[in-house]
Amino acid sequence: MRHIIYLVGLLLLVSTTPQGLFAATSLPAQVSHIDAHYDVLKGNIKIATVTETYTRTQDSYRIESVTKAIGLLAMFKPEVIHVTSEGTLTAKGLRPLTYIQKRKLDTERNTRADLDWKTKHITLTDRAGKRTLPLPDGTQDRLSAMYQFMFAPLQNSTELNFKMTNGSKVDDYSYRIMPDQNMTIPLGTFKTFYVANPPQEGENRTEIWLATQHGNFPYKMTVTEPDGGKITQMLNKINFK
Repeated sequence: MRHIIYLVGLLLLVSTTPQGLFAATSLPAQVSHIDAHYDVLKGNIKIATVTETYTRTQDSYRIESVTKAIGLLAMFKPEVIHVTSEGTLTAKGLRPLTYIQKRKLDTERNTRADLDWKTKHITLTDRAGKRTLPLPDGTQDRLSAMYQFMFAPLQNSTELNFKMTNGSKVDDYSYRIMPDQNMTIPLGTFKTFYVANPPQEGENRTEIWLATQHGNFPYKMTVTEPDGGKITQMLNKINFK
């Protein structure tokens, strides 16, 4: 189950410079609500579903994600993972203020991040307790990062270097960008930006496909584990308002 949450909201972006490369595109400016539904597959077997909602109200946003185990996984561990990200909208995109991850069963793995942009400190809360650290510019959380792609001019970038929190820590990530890639899923064939981290021995490899005609929204994500096993999160339904 840890790989599902690792995939949901995983590794996505902040900026390619310390100041960031964010600029609102036409889609984020128009969209006030998104409903997205994903299947999560281990190999070819569906093991979970993910339902997400993004709501924009004037200069604030809220994202809610619910992951539910299904099939054999649900029989052995009927876990439900509820994640929220709330914050403000700026000229550079999403600026998270609060990130909360709650698990129905494994509650010891619940986490929270509170981001104070005025004092430039982030407070992390997990089973190890509460601690406050310096807050790097442009930091996203695992959930807001997925939606921040809508605000990024990826056509001018070849690499993403960013910081992201999961409520327990703040990590650095680096990914390469390839434009004009085709992706086919049950919903159809789409032109995408392909985002992936360079292969490294003993490390997970993450690949993300962003539908360019739909505001660079993530339609498919795959994590390949060191032993060759794959977990894929694939969009099966989406609604923009």
